[in-house]
Amino acid sequence: MSSIFRNINASLAGWRLIGTPFLFGFLLLVAPLFLMIALSFWTQDYLDLDRTPTLNNYRDIFSHPVYVLLIKRSVIISLIVTITTVLLAFPMAYYISFYGGRYKAIWLFLITIPFWTSYLLRIFLWKIILGYNGVVNSGLQSLNLIEEPLSFILYNANAVVIALAHAWAPFAILPIFVALERIDRSMLEAAKDLGDTAIRSFMRVTLPLAMPGIVSAALIVFIPTIGDYVTPRLVGGKDGLMVANMIQVQFSKANNAPLGAALAITSLLTVLLISLGFLFFNRRYLRKQSS
Repeated sequence: MSSIFRNINASLAGWRLIGTPFLFGFLLLVAPLFLMIALSFWTQDYLDLDRTPTLNNYRDIFSHPVYVLLIKRSVIISLIVTITTVLLAFPMAYYISFYGGRYKAIWLFLITIPFWTSYLLRIFLWKIILGYNGVVNSGLQSLNLIEEPLSFILYNANAVVIALAHAWAPFAILPIFVALERIDRSMLEAAKDLGDTAIRSFMRVTLPLAMPGIVSAALIVFIPTIGDYVTPRLVGGKDGLMVANMIQVQFSKANNAPLGAALAITSLLTVLLISLGFLFFNRRYLRKQSS
């Protein structure tokens, strides 16, 4: 009987231990999400909020080309940023892991240097670099490589991709580096002893074992970038605006919070489906490599 009471007391102590963090997380994360979902089914009539459930907001999203265009553009830009960032981050992480030696900590320290400055300041610096009379155009003109400044590198989707890829590169390097560090080097030596070339060993051993880090890096980059509105606003121009900019407009200037909430939920579901696609194809790839 005493053992039963001890088990009950231990269970209660465990629930008390996790109860406060769970409640804190629920109030800050789950409750606002439920409120956003409920808000997306309401309607705004000037200053009056009609709480009658309706699907009109979602009908408006899929019936107005501008909303569909912004969602498609956001997905495309985020996918390009994700692919670009991962492709640039992998060689850096690979070099640090396999050839960094005793300087690995210094390399990782250098990677974190961009975090020392404000994100907003870094985006403004990209405006200076890519501007009509910026560093890139001035440098190319001084080398006589171009006669007129390039206009396609600022205030469009190209500038958004460049700025976001730079901003999220450290977040992609670190998880890939961790995955590469966990690879048992003896497996690579065994593959070499069995006659594998460096490329074949990389494709059959290194890449499959590093795939969890690559997928993590892709998700870490893709999920936040599709909801970014500061970068498109500052360097994107009218051709680089994303769905988050429209959500911000609906909540502020347009005074239509329900439509903004519906756009946010639609974006959330889009991100969820694409993220599940990432995981599905990663599982298929690993299953194919192991077979």
